[in-house]
Amino acid sequence: MQQKQHTLIDSPYGPLTLVATGDTLCGLYMTDQRHRPPQETFGARDERPFGAVIDQLNAYFQGELTEFDLPLALHGTPFQRSVWAQLQRIPYGETRTYGELAEALGRPAASRAVGLANGKNPIGVIVPCHRVIGANGDLTGYGGGLDRKRRLLDFERSATSTATAAALF
Repeated sequence: MQQKQHTLIDSPYGPLTLVATGDTLCGLYMTDQRHRPPQETFGARDERPFGAVIDQLNAYFQGELTEFDLPLALHGTPFQRSVWAQLQRIPYGETRTYGELAEALGRPAASRAVGLANGKNPIGVIVPCHRVIGANGDLTGYGGGLDRKRRLLDFERSATSTATAAALF
């Protein structure tokens, strides 16, 4: 088994901790994130394996990237991994409800379980758990905090509407 390594980067949403095993990203955590593993599990600090991740995150935060193309290692239960796969299908600038994700998984009564799995997502932002909202359209739980969730959603909507407006001219 390969050793983990990590680095820290700045973002418009505060410092992000990136964790990799080899060249594969296995964690992206925000400061004070709920369900954040202990720091000592992140391995030694080493920036070498994170070049592509940092480049793509920078492009995302500049509004130039709407889909990530990175090798990811999502460690969780089979159900959690199925939820995280559904998260990756939510288009940039759009949202889905927990119930809609449960329906997509063929488990319409599992919206609460979907919410729990969503909260355990180990690769925030890139696996866009911030794009999931409550059935009534309200922002509900986010491991990085509701303020960050609101800001991420506003950012994506703003970037999407700017791109749409530019395409019209």
